[in-house]
Amino acid sequence: METIVATAVKRIRIDRAEASYNPSPVFVGPVATQNLIAEEDASLLRVTAVTFEDGARNRWHRHSTDQVLIVTEGAGIIATDEGEVLVGEGEVICIPAGERHWHGAQPGQTFTHLSILTPGHMDIAE
Repeated sequence: METIVATAVKRIRIDRAEASYNPSPVFVGPVATQNLIAEEDASLLRVTAVTFEDGARNRWHRHSTDQVLIVTEGAGIIATDEGEVLVGEGEVICIPAGERHWHGAQPGQTFTHLSILTPGHMDIAE
């Protein structure tokens, strides 16, 4: 296979060693994030690898845009006002804009997902 070098293409490796613990008030417990595609990389897309340690999670919140979560490792929980869903590696979740929800690791588990959003805002909804 021939390798083509393209200067406009950004190639990023998901690497927990590159993640840093995130003190954001939206998180409960130890959570590390690695920004993969940030505002300076793409005008209409944000991609972040988020790792929740044993039982860590988000607070209830909602986004002004749809959110896609791609589970890359571990066992997690996605919760809405309607209930909780257990998720694992390889699953893809679509959370509609405005849906009050939280997501995080199952007790005793670590949980990593890619969070994919378009520009917008998030409100803590507890």
